[in-house]
Amino acid sequence: MRSDPQGSGTRGPDPAASAAGSGPSVSSARTTAPAGAADLAAARDTLLSGGPRSRRLDTVALRHALVDLHEFWLTTKGSELGIKREGGFAIVAVGGLGRREMLPYSDLDLILLHDDMAPSVVSKVADELWYPLWDAHIKLDHSVRTVPQALQVFSSDLTAALGMLEARHIAGDAQLSNLLIGGVRRQWRTGIRSRFDELIEMTEVRWQRSGQIAHRAEPDLKSGRGGLRDVQLLNALSVAQLTDGMPGLGPDVPGGGLAAAHRRLLDVRTELHRVAGRSRDQLRAQDADEIAAALRIGDRFDLARVLTESARTISYSVDVGLRTAANSLPRKGLSRLRRGPVRRPLDEGVVEHGGEVALARDAHPRRDPGLITRVAAAAAQAGLPVSAATLTRLADHAPELREPWPREALDDFLVLLGSGRRAVDVIESLDRTGLWGRLLPEWGAVRDLPPRDAVHTWTVDRHLVETAVYASELTTRVARPDLLVLGALLHDIGKGRGGDHSVVGAELALQIGRRMGLWPSDLALLTSMVRHHLLLPHTATRRDLDDPETVAAVVDALDGDPVLLDLLHALAEADSQATGPGVWGDWKASLIRELVRRCRMMMAGDELPASDPIDPALANLAEDGALHVALEPREDGRSFTATFVAPDERGVLSDEAGVLSLHGLRVLSASIGSHAGSTVNSFVVAPRFGSPPEAALLRQELVRARSGDLDLLGALEAKDRAERESRLPERRARAVPVSAALAPPRIIWFEGSEGAQVVLEIRSEDRIGLLCRLADVFERVGADVRWARVSTLGSTVIDSFCVDLAGAHTRVSREHLEKELLSVLPAPEPPAPADGS
Repeated sequence: MRSDPQGSGTRGPDPAASAAGSGPSVSSARTTAPAGAADLAAARDTLLSGGPRSRRLDTVALRHALVDLHEFWLTTKGSELGIKREGGFAIVAVGGLGRREMLPYSDLDLILLHDDMAPSVVSKVADELWYPLWDAHIKLDHSVRTVPQALQVFSSDLTAALGMLEARHIAGDAQLSNLLIGGVRRQWRTGIRSRFDELIEMTEVRWQRSGQIAHRAEPDLKSGRGGLRDVQLLNALSVAQLTDGMPGLGPDVPGGGLAAAHRRLLDVRTELHRVAGRSRDQLRAQDADEIAAALRIGDRFDLARVLTESARTISYSVDVGLRTAANSLPRKGLSRLRRGPVRRPLDEGVVEHGGEVALARDAHPRRDPGLITRVAAAAAQAGLPVSAATLTRLADHAPELREPWPREALDDFLVLLGSGRRAVDVIESLDRTGLWGRLLPEWGAVRDLPPRDAVHTWTVDRHLVETAVYASELTTRVARPDLLVLGALLHDIGKGRGGDHSVVGAELALQIGRRMGLWPSDLALLTSMVRHHLLLPHTATRRDLDDPETVAAVVDALDGDPVLLDLLHALAEADSQATGPGVWGDWKASLIRELVRRCRMMMAGDELPASDPIDPALANLAEDGALHVALEPREDGRSFTATFVAPDERGVLSDEAGVLSLHGLRVLSASIGSHAGSTVNSFVVAPRFGSPPEAALLRQELVRARSGDLDLLGALEAKDRAERESRLPERRARAVPVSAALAPPRIIWFEGSEGAQVVLEIRSEDRIGLLCRLADVFERVGADVRWARVSTLGSTVIDSFCVDLAGAHTRVSREHLEKELLSVLPAPEPPAPADGS
């Protein structure tokens, strides 16, 4: 017999929901006393399938009916066995029945308590209670204990302890059950300090094993992060009187709060059992459409959105609950005699208190419309969470920002976006409590919206945040870092509304930018970024870069604006990195970089390069008219040049590329030409795995394709289908905190108007006293500053200095000055050695 009844939590069903309507009921199962349990199994099957004259029960009604059914059978069977009010025995339920959340194929988790009865009597009662259930093939987790024995298991086994916290009396001696229930709760409250670290460790191990529900293709609804186990964890913390059970979330927040999220997960898992015909926690992709239809949600994408919304609500609640619980634990030893946590000022009206960002005592949310963005920026810069009480107070009392926003509110918003990875949790907390939607009402259409393309790792809203994170590492590459991070956040804002999301998004970006108070010229740049955010990657990977018309089309689309070109270049990189693993690589980066280079040349009026000339040796082969295939390694040691010389016939390029792909060669770039009636095509390729095939095999396959003996399209489709079917959902590890500086500093030199004068543009992340430090460098090296212009854009500075390098007393080299300047500019920390030393 098991000594660790499974299951945890104490939540019951929604009292507002009822088993309304007729349909299969428990009454039919109550007409006959259950000598065996076959009638219990049959009644359960009837409830699941619906009788010939009854409609199918919905999920809430089904759970209620299953609870009633099992309680009736257990009380009736207990009465047969003499398990009565004062008989010295009690039946206690844990798990789903204990929580009143009985699912179709949940295990029946029971404890048979006895008041130190004779072993022979206990054995007889236990056998007559358990064997009918086993004979009916009802899955059973059981134990037989006295109250002291059960309390001993509770104190030594954390898994069993979490199960017993949800214990509920079913039949027999209620006083005996109350001794157990009261005892475990008292022990839990008094012993939580010594068990809290073990509880955290067990939870994190579970999360690592099961992943995040919100970002998995086939999530574990029970054990995944944001799942039902996490709701039970919150209830365990509430029993310990460390949290209130539903921290910081009410019914008016996006998704309806914790109670609604819990109920939706229960509904999906209930229907998953019914569809699968057995107990199952992992939602498989092939079942999603059927479950969505049964729950009247829509299709699998609508179901994914519901699950993501619910899981993220629960995840946020657990983060707050664990943090609150840790701060509520009684302090140990001498620390009990120390004063409480001090308040450290972070910004006007914002302080750090107990490891969280909170409002200062003199803060007045009703009269301070910029407090929301100021709190968020302070939290992101400090790398601290915002306390749940602060978020609730802001949600209840902070007024709407007037239009246009105050400049300081926009500045704080840009600082938040420029904080990199530290901004993610802050934005998530704002979003889960309704404050993010107050800043960006347009966010609702993309919130929790699942991607339609499997290459995307994140939901659309999280992808936008991730793009801003990656863009924050590129801010020193562009002249407008503020517009870079803002455009990164908004580039896909048009999704979920129908139509071309780039066009729709540009209109929304214009609306948002006006509300934020951007200048007209900045509005034009922002809307152009959103409108054309796919222009560079699509052109670079789908068009011939040697064709001057390709470059001219891009330049015309951007109205010849080099600032916009650089912004789109950085945005393309950040967008690709935020999409998923492998989307941004050397091949894509080199193509976009080359396109940008050529566009910049045309914008500057320089002559564009012509097509690559054909090698004379290949020209001779072309004149011979013979088929020639070669594969030569390149200097990098990883890629190869595949050269095809073939009669210039329709479809030859397609066949050549198809043969390369069929044999696992990725085309990184290509030079396509013709001479003397033959095509002369060179491809830079890299094998997906292992070594490339022999050139002779490529030639043979090309001949087969040209003759019609090889169906390249069919073969490639079959290969693609097999790869999709074998691909497992990827786990994405939680990112580590970023270093103090995200983007590397950059110094750009321009020639001055006179003699030894030069102009330096310094792009760097800001730091305290940066201008002072820069001026000190100029003074120490003897460079005379003629004029300067300083700009702070979000968390990035762009400072321009005109300096004379040939002063009255010394002459300064550019190399020496740049070295000294870089020594005071914040820079990312170097990567740690591979061995961790």
